[in-house]
Amino acid sequence: MIKYIKEQIKVIKAKDPAINSTLEVFLYPSFKALIYYKISHYFYLKKHYFIARFLSERAKRKTGIEIHPGATIGSNFFIDHGTDVVIGETAIIGNDVTLFHGVTLGGTGKEKGKRHPTIGNNVFIGSGAKILGNISIGDNVKIGANAVILKNIKSNSTAVGIPGKIVKSAD
Repeated sequence: MIKYIKEQIKVIKAKDPAINSTLEVFLYPSFKALIYYKISHYFYLKKHYFIARFLSERAKRKTGIEIHPGATIGSNFFIDHGTDVVIGETAIIGNDVTLFHGVTLGGTGKEKGKRHPTIGNNVFIGSGAKILGNISIGDNVKIGANAVILKNIKSNSTAVGIPGKIVKSAD
């Protein structure tokens, strides 16, 4: 856990230019939410679902960030501002992913089993974006603010709009 805390401090300091000291990290809602997530995820994997959900609900009330304990989150994950972020149970998030406030990685209500998105590595998701359903977002993707993504987005692309459309691609 100490290693994880040190990693989170490093990530937040590297990704937020507004931070002026290491102590400020402890005030960040995303820092608190990810510590709660790490602990609740541990209990979730041990099938102690009530404890896992209790901790995740507590984190949501304290931070405004809802991360289901069943979600899978890679390293160097960063949530900037954080209020109203929702990450569903079957979401999978790769390494070096940045989310801004108001982002939802949610389900459509029409699926069973894997219901939430899979996010690749080195992905940036702008404020208010909604990525819904069992879809895949490739590596090195940028999702614009307030975009609604309902279909797969290939790697090295930029998607914006409602519904989300690719406006820039490496192909």
